[in-house]
Order: sequence, then structure tokens, then C-alpha cells
Amino acid sequence: MEKSVSPGKSGLVYGVLFGVIMVLEFVIMYIIGMRSLVGTSAGVIVNIANYLILPLLFIYLGCINYKKNLNNGFISFGECLKVGVSITFIAGLVYGIFNIVFNYVFPEFINEMISISKDAMIKQNPSITSSDMETGLAMMKKFMNPLIVFPVTIAMYSFIGLIYSLIVGAIVKNQNPQSL
Repeated sequence: MEKSVSPGKSGLVYGVLFGVIMVLEFVIMYIIGMRSLVGTSAGVIVNIANYLILPLLFIYLGCINYKKNLNNGFISFGECLKVGVSITFIAGLVYGIFNIVFNYVFPEFINEMISISKDAMIKQNPSITSSDMETGLAMMKKFMNPLIVFPVTIAMYSFIGLIYSLIVGAIVKNQNPQSL
């Protein structure tokens, strides 16, 4: 009997690669200047890439890799879910760890993002009261804490991975007739 490779382990490489790409995107955006990306098509493109295109692409590639190279041309729906969620979990973990390290190395980043958000709030609603502004910014600052962002990032990407894995699994599944 052949020893099978765990679907979760097969997602490791694709998860790390996805996470590294998100980190590189963030670093490039930080170098370019976050303020110049707010409300622009570049910011929208990055969000579409990080939450739609890249997760779907890496889940698809991970499932195809598992199916063709590691599991003799077969992949069940459940194995697709395991591969996809492991990819997005690992990507979220890589990005979350980076976020914590980045915010401790550059503690001024959170204040810069709050300033950008304050300008956007004023632009969107010029008649906002200072009380409403302070309440919104205080809430935002709490949720920008890296120790809160970390578990939320992992949970969010895992959920995204689950949804997209359902889609990819329906497309690429090829059940092994011997396991039925």
C-alpha cells in the first residue's frame, strides 16, 4: 500500500508563497506611500488580488499539484478543502506574523494609517463632528493593534480559503474509485 501525502502538507509551499507575495505587496505599498494609494485604482487592484485572485489561484494550483503530483491523479472534495484552507491559513499566518513584526519595528505606521483614515473621513463626510471623529478613530486604533489583527487575519483568510476551496473542489475533484 502506498503512503499518501497529507493534503494539508501539500498546501505548505503554496501557502508560504501566497503569504510572501502579500508581504511583498505590503512592503511595496509602504515604500510607495500608503497615502497615495487610498481611494485609487491601485488600492482597489491590490485588494482584489489579495482577496479574490491570489487565493483562488493558489488554491487551484495547490489542488492541481496535489492531484497530479502527489496523489496519482485523484483528489476528493474533502482533500480540496484541506489543501485550500491550509494554503490560506498558512498565508494568513505568514502575513499576520509579518504584520506584528512590522508594527513593532515601525510603531509610527499605525498613527500614519489613522491620519490617512482621518483625512478620508473628513473628505467623505465634511460635517462630521469632532466627537464622532474621535470615537471612530479610537475604535480604529483598537482594531489596528497587531495582536488583534493577527487572529482576525488568520480567521479571515481561513474562511476565504474555505469558500474558494468549495468552488475549486467542485471543479477539480476526481475521486479515486478504489476509495469509494
